Amino acid sequence: MTCAGCAAKVEYVLGTVKGVQKVQVNLETAVAEIESQTTVSENAFVAALAPYKYRIAGAAHVQPPAFWSDAAVWKRASFNTLNCLIGCSIGDFGMIIYLQAYHPEVSMTTQMILAVVAGLTTSVLFETTLLRFREKFSWPAALRTAFSMSFISMVVMEVVMNATDFMLTGGKAAFGNPMYWTALVIAMVAGFLAPLPYNYYKLKKYNKACH
Repeated sequence: MTCAGCAAKVEYVLGTVKGVQKVQVNLETAVAEIESQTTVSENAFVAALAPYKYRIAGAAHVQPPAFWSDAAVWKRASFNTLNCLIGCSIGDFGMIIYLQAYHPEVSMTTQMILAVVAGLTTSVLFETTLLRFREKFSWPAALRTAFSMSFISMVVMEVVMNATDFMLTGGKAAFGNPMYWTALVIAMVAGFLAPLPYNYYKLKKYNKACH
C-alpha cells in the first residue's frame, strides 16, 4: 500500500468478506486488524483481494477470475442495480399513475419526461436514506454520495424502462388488464438488465458502485 486511498480500499475489500464486522488498516505497518463474528479463513481474505493489486504477506497467490467472470462482483453489482431499480420505479410509475389519474390531458411525451425526472429523484432519495441508516453517513454526506454515484446508470435504466413500457402498453396504465402488469414486469426486468454490465464494469475496474 502506498497511500491512504490504498488503505481505505483494502479496508473496504476485507470488510466485504462474510462474517467480518470491522476492519482497520494501518498504512505505516501494513497491518490489518479484523473483527469477525466467526472464524474466517485466510483464504477468504486472499480471494477477496485477488482482483486487486494487494496481497497478504506470506499467503499463496490466487489467480483472479477473468474480468467478466467474477461472480462476487456480479452479485454486488446486481444488488446495487436492484436498489437503483427500486428507487427509480417508485417515482417513475408513481408519476405516470398520478398524471393519468388526475391530468390525462398531459401529452405522452411530457409524461415520459416527468416520469424519468421523478424516477431519478426518488432513486437518489432512496439511496440517500440507505446510506444514512445502513452506512451511518450524515444526511449531507449521504445526499452528496448518492447524487455523485453513477447518474449514467440511472438515466439508462429510466430510459429503457419507459421505452419498454411504452412499446408494450402505449404508455397507458390499465390496472384491470393482466397484460399491463405483465408489461410492467418486463419493463422492470429490462430496466434492471440494461445498466448491469456498466455497473459491473465500474465496480470491477474502479471499485465504484452506482449504488
